[in-house]
Amino acid sequence: MAVNVTPNQAADRADEPSPRPRHAQVVALVAVLALECLALVGATVFLVFELMVATPASYASAIALTVVVALAAVWVGAIVVGAWRGAPWTRGASIVVQVLLVSVALGSFQGFLPRPDIGWLLLLPAIAVFALLFTKPVRAHYFANLEPLA
Repeated sequence: MAVNVTPNQAADRADEPSPRPRHAQVVALVAVLALECLALVGATVFLVFELMVATPASYASAIALTVVVALAAVWVGAIVVGAWRGAPWTRGASIVVQVLLVSVALGSFQGFLPRPDIGWLLLLPAIAVFALLFTKPVRAHYFANLEPLA
């Protein structure tokens, strides 16, 4: 199927900037954030499944937990898209998500039934994202989209 492009449309497209190449560290940051988003989507699917097949002690708590995890998945998904585009707001949002992951990871290392395996699964990506957010190429990726204040 051929697409007809008028000369005016071709001139309009020529004025648009071509997508800039992304540094490997930016791609790594987005990849880790995307894996975190996929983990949240998987947790949401698991919680919905458990809600359907098991009888929770409290339906209200089970539904609330499922909704909160689903909202977190949507939030992290928006951060992934924004990080790929270089939206400056996603840097702070990524830091918030990682702080929350670190707090849950630290809680997983201790308590009545400690789960260090889960703690490490949460802690290592959070540390990686923290490290990547403060590298020069990633900061340049975020600050390239900032417009100077007049």
